[in-house]
Amino acid sequence: MQPSHILLLILCYFGVLLLISHFTNKGGSNADFFKAGKQSPWYLVAFGMVGASLSGVTFISVPGWVEASQFGYYQVVLGYILGYAVVGLVLLPLYYRLNLTSIYTYLGDRFGKVSHKTGASFFLLSRLIGSSFRLYLVAVVFQTLIFDAAGFPFWATVSITILFIWLYTFKSGINTIVWTDTLQTLFMLSAAGIAIYYLSNSLGIAGSDLIGYVSESEMSKMFFFDDFKSANFFWKQFISGAFITIVMTGLDQDMMQKNLTCKSLKDAQKNMFWFTVVLVIVNLIFLVLGLLLISFAQENSISVERPDLLFPTIATQSGLGLTMAIFFCLGLIAAAFSSADGTLTSLTTSFCIDILNIETKYSQEQQLKIRKQVHKVVALVFIGTMLIFEYIIKNESVIERLFTFAGYTYGPLLALFAFGLFTKWNVKDQWVPIIAILSPILSYIISVNSSIWFGFEFGFFILILNGFLAFMGLILIRAKQH
Repeated sequence: MQPSHILLLILCYFGVLLLISHFTNKGGSNADFFKAGKQSPWYLVAFGMVGASLSGVTFISVPGWVEASQFGYYQVVLGYILGYAVVGLVLLPLYYRLNLTSIYTYLGDRFGKVSHKTGASFFLLSRLIGSSFRLYLVAVVFQTLIFDAAGFPFWATVSITILFIWLYTFKSGINTIVWTDTLQTLFMLSAAGIAIYYLSNSLGIAGSDLIGYVSESEMSKMFFFDDFKSANFFWKQFISGAFITIVMTGLDQDMMQKNLTCKSLKDAQKNMFWFTVVLVIVNLIFLVLGLLLISFAQENSISVERPDLLFPTIATQSGLGLTMAIFFCLGLIAAAFSSADGTLTSLTTSFCIDILNIETKYSQEQQLKIRKQVHKVVALVFIGTMLIFEYIIKNESVIERLFTFAGYTYGPLLALFAFGLFTKWNVKDQWVPIIAILSPILSYIISVNSSIWFGFEFGFFILILNGFLAFMGLILIRAKQH
């Protein structure tokens, strides 16, 4: 597949997204941008959230990760089920009862203005870097497949990608994203299914034999109970998966903003249930895809510089056919856009509501003007962050970096919401930022030294340690009850 063909595919795909944006634009009001008028069908939200959760990380990194960790990642995925139950049964009822636009408004009502802005600031930092990791990975693949040969610089690739996303989200925001995410999920899943079909045929595996082939492979080992010190020990992974879900979905404005567009709490909970079922199955499909990719690479002596490039290389350069190459590119494009469109909208929402307080300080006309300006600034910051990553990330698996970072940034958010929900204490509001900064630093120190002194690896479990330390810190600064 020629670079010019891939470029044409990107332009056609972008045209479809613009068309969706045109039909979903109801006037570009802040109500549509932030909440889609609370009229989104729950099944569209559920299906679209699958793509938003997968993004470029699952699409590329998880298959490449199988060689190093086998199917151990699925232990984390199983933990997701418990986490999504907490989100659906505890957090969603809270958000709907308070009729929130930004979920961090709860922290202001519960603790005070400083806690509100601290929680929102940690989200802004976490989401910006996490989504930039995801989109960076996809941008690197585009650069390798298309733009390097044409002498097109990386900064231009990144800038044009973000510009495309800004163009179809700047008017109706979340109202458009609910529909575009549905399309993007469809392309990502289609790409995975077609890749499994072509790889299985090439490896001589009949459809009915695929389960047997996977189960007999050494790479399909899923459960690790033998070494509790190891980062892939089952209970560490399972419990971490539950907490990762709670913070990266339930305490994340991007994911919750989609849920809050549903007509009612019942619809939002229905969406969360079916989303969980589909996501657990889809993650297993991507692990199977990873096993087949590695087997194909071994049989055909294909080597890549980094695991993240395994799927792109085989899909476009191994002679498996034009159909697989086209659907891979469509899936990759979908991953790129789904990684960033929701982030642009949620960061704009959180900054406007939580940091600038536009709902209480300005008229409707001023609010609209400010929101549009903030949306532009967020897009520029997104570009700048990705360009910084170009000089920082080289050989590490992006998914490992993403979740490790989330463990440090979402820990204070986990503690603040848990403290608010499960205690009746208040806190000395002005001290909250100090606790939120100290807990990740202490977590990092403990994690590094634990590995050196005791051979105990926290892995994804760092999120729980971080949240626990922040929770203990909040207890120390609790205010006297009157």
